[in-house]
Amino acid sequence: MPRRVHENTLEGFALALEAGADGIELDVHATTDGVVVVHHDALLGDGRPIASVRAAQLGPLPSGIAVPTLAEVCALVDGRAELFVEIKGADIEMAVATLLDGYGGECAIHSFDHALIERLHHARSPHTLGVLLDEGSAHDVVALMVRCGASDVWPHHSLVTTELVRVIHAKGGRAIAWTVNDAALATRLAAAGIDGLCSDDVTLLPP
Repeated sequence: MPRRVHENTLEGFALALEAGADGIELDVHATTDGVVVVHHDALLGDGRPIASVRAAQLGPLPSGIAVPTLAEVCALVDGRAELFVEIKGADIEMAVATLLDGYGGECAIHSFDHALIERLHHARSPHTLGVLLDEGSAHDVVALMVRCGASDVWPHHSLVTTELVRVIHAKGGRAIAWTVNDAALATRLAAAGIDGLCSDDVTLLPP
């Protein structure tokens, strides 16, 4: 719930669950000692790269809230909503997948790094895999799904058409639009057949 509390925090995820979200989407990186942490950017607020510091050296966010680990988020969500994990850190996919192997709830992994998702596919990861799309990567979606073993496709909301959703469904996939913070837009996307909406505040969307 980034519009109410700092994004990618336990406090924000707890608010989303209380508001009735049936999915929690988050971003992950890894520290130099291999701890998978939840943070939007590769750099901390003071400019230090997450990949260059140990977990104990992360420090709090500017808001004073701690940077959570993925394990802590898994414990908080505990199967109450599907966990959608966007991998942003480089070459950390196996660490993320291994951690999620021990999670008992529904979860899925997605990324803008399509080669990373393809590596997970070839490694026979049991987790649902997904690809994020922007204007530069929205062509030949079927071939992309096949190559990456992706069943989730995450187009920016501006890319969603009835035809795109139809193509994704024809391959047995789910279409999940990002980032939708307007009720009228959510209604139009629902009419196009979208399967899910990623929002900064679930209370902004129609029930």
